Amino acid sequence: MKSSSAIASGEQAVRRRRMPVAVIVLSVLLACAATTIGVVSCVTEKVSSDLLDKEMTCCWEDGATPAWMSDRMGVRIPDTASDRRAGHKVGERYDTGLLSFVLPTDEAETYTGRLIQDGTEMIRNFHPEENDYRPAAAFGHLGLAEPETFVQGLRRISLCPDDLATPEGKYLQRCIDLFAHEFTPGTTRIYVRSTIEPSVTPPPASKLP
Repeated sequence: MKSSSAIASGEQAVRRRRMPVAVIVLSVLLACAATTIGVVSCVTEKVSSDLLDKEMTCCWEDGATPAWMSDRMGVRIPDTASDRRAGHKVGERYDTGLLSFVLPTDEAETYTGRLIQDGTEMIRNFHPEENDYRPAAAFGHLGLAEPETFVQGLRRISLCPDDLATPEGKYLQRCIDLFAHEFTPGTTRIYVRSTIEPSVTPPPASKLP
């Protein structure tokens, strides 16, 4: 009996010694797995970041002045507008035009009212995008935040030239997304984004004011 008890006790002692070893091995394996996942995640984030940077900087045409873009869109810029900016990005299927300028808020109200059909109103941005939102053709290229991320003071609307017989709408050449953002009291920035057919004559290859 004593011999059997001694053997049993010895086996239990061996099992007790083996368990910590198993726990250590499992911990090491889990740590290796976590490290591998972390490395893969970092690499994935780096690749995504590089692709985003490339997308942000690629394929912008030189010479896309506000006046040139205004003509292509059919969006007339008021004489009193300041801080005029524009960009033209070449895409695989369609190009994208960007136009932006600043007006006193009362003039911006008059201007958008002359674009929009009677009975139609610009809507507020009740579902803003996150601050890191970057569309394929971002206003960030012009040194501006994306209007889709604003909540306070932003109104938006989409317009097409079909039967838009308003004082300013009759000049419209293509469909646009129009944003008006009162970024400080009494001052509003107008943002316009439009899809442009690749067949449109590219802007002159020079950077003009």
